Amino acid sequence: MTQQAKIAIITGGNRGLGRDSALRLAEGGVDVIITYRSNEAEACEVVRAAEAMGRTASACRLDTSRVADIDRFADEVRALLKRHWDCDSFDFLVNNAGTGSNAPFAETTVDAFDEMVNVHFKGVYFLTQTLLPMLSDGGRIINISTGLTRFTSQGKSAYASVKGAVEVLTRYLAQELGPRGITVNTVAPGPVATDFSGGVVRDSEQLRETLGSHTALGRVGVPEDIGGVVAALLSGPTGWVTGQRIEASGGMLL
Repeated sequence: MTQQAKIAIITGGNRGLGRDSALRLAEGGVDVIITYRSNEAEACEVVRAAEAMGRTASACRLDTSRVADIDRFADEVRALLKRHWDCDSFDFLVNNAGTGSNAPFAETTVDAFDEMVNVHFKGVYFLTQTLLPMLSDGGRIINISTGLTRFTSQGKSAYASVKGAVEVLTRYLAQELGPRGITVNTVAPGPVATDFSGGVVRDSEQLRETLGSHTALGRVGVPEDIGGVVAALLSGPTGWVTGQRIEASGGMLL
């Protein structure tokens, strides 16, 4: 009897780190459900790429900042699990969806702060809580954080602070979900050349060179650097690692 493939849910899987994580997992034989907030065309391209590798893949719209939408998304996941896999559980959750903020502390507005909390912390907290009954015993969760919780950068106080909250949540989840054999870890990227925050790192050669000069490996990251770490933690023999913050920054500011 053929063993059923593992199934991963990756939020914000239509672009950047989420896209590469989804495709790295698909390469390794994992089926994927990705979410997107607005760009359905991008999401469909990722689904087609995963399917071309022989995997089963789906894309669902989800704005993680809107807690009121999470129950609807969970119902959609249940229907997809039944339709495509004839099961009622999945194996891996990657809380990746996010957006940037760039304003000095003294100029950060309440609305901008609330957006960071809603997307990066409240959404992660309650999405994970809602999906937890469907997560298989022995499953794995990865929360995407940032190197900016260890080192600082001008204008990132709100973004980095809520990511710090996610790192604390990771440890609590690891403790509480341990009896089910579920591991929970944080992956904290350094600067990566993607379209995040309007592509500020990707589109500025001078900024890339400056940031890269502060890393042991001499460059900023690319999505493949992070997707590989996520895939290794989820599908590799890493089940004894839990409650940890794994920084993938090329050795930034050592």
